Amino acid sequence: MGIVNVTPDSFSDGGAYLRAEAAVAHGLELANAGADILDVGGESTRPGAAAVSAEEELARVIPVIEGLVGAGVTTRISIDTSKAEVAERALMAGATMVNDVTALADPAMAAACVRGESGLVLMHMKGSPRTMQDDPVYGDVLAEVREFLAGRIEVAIAGGVPEEMIMVDPGIGFGKTVAHNLELIDRLGELRDLGRPIVFGASRKQFIGAITGREVGERLGGTLAANVLGLARGADVLRVHDVAPTVDALLVAEAVLGTRSWRRPERTSA
Repeated sequence: MGIVNVTPDSFSDGGAYLRAEAAVAHGLELANAGADILDVGGESTRPGAAAVSAEEELARVIPVIEGLVGAGVTTRISIDTSKAEVAERALMAGATMVNDVTALADPAMAAACVRGESGLVLMHMKGSPRTMQDDPVYGDVLAEVREFLAGRIEVAIAGGVPEEMIMVDPGIGFGKTVAHNLELIDRLGELRDLGRPIVFGASRKQFIGAITGREVGERLGGTLAANVLGLARGADVLRVHDVAPTVDALLVAEAVLGTRSWRRPERTSA
């Protein structure tokens, strides 16, 4: 899952692809590099980020989704949003997945996914982007994340979302300390008993910087290590900024692990 941030304030590449033309070009590059999914987002969820209106979010993401579709991209498009209004419009524009970091905090989101016949990613976050890193505390972080996700799966299904359309994300970096993130990665396989594919997003995150001392733009090595470990522990989808080197890392990891039939995807855009 290649990240296409159409925001001025995302923690890693905020502002780099704010213009629709730049975001579309970046999305096509990620598709050609091997992304199976392009995750288009118009609201930053970095720690301390301020909320934006649905109108502003729509103005950012809809031209990008339409541009990708118009360019002939065949890679699946995901809309990274917590607002049902944004999700519905994005699905009408050509997206086929909703990546909801609030796991249906908007009570209309499930219905929007049902109407759009879309996939749905449910993520765990403690608090909100503005508060999530204010001294997060858990008894057993994996058990609490698993319990939360199990409950949100039930809510989604009750709202009409087919179970086979749901994926789960433990929310690395969303209301977790460095120690919490490391434990979640190490114990990721324990989420397999939820019966749903696992989305794993560690790309360039702060815990990697805390371990390596690297700034955001220098965290590729740490990110690749986290992603290979995520793969080995049971992740099904890796959400990343750097698609091409991740593809290479996964090819080597697969060759060693021999547990999957993962391969380099075919060229996916016109």
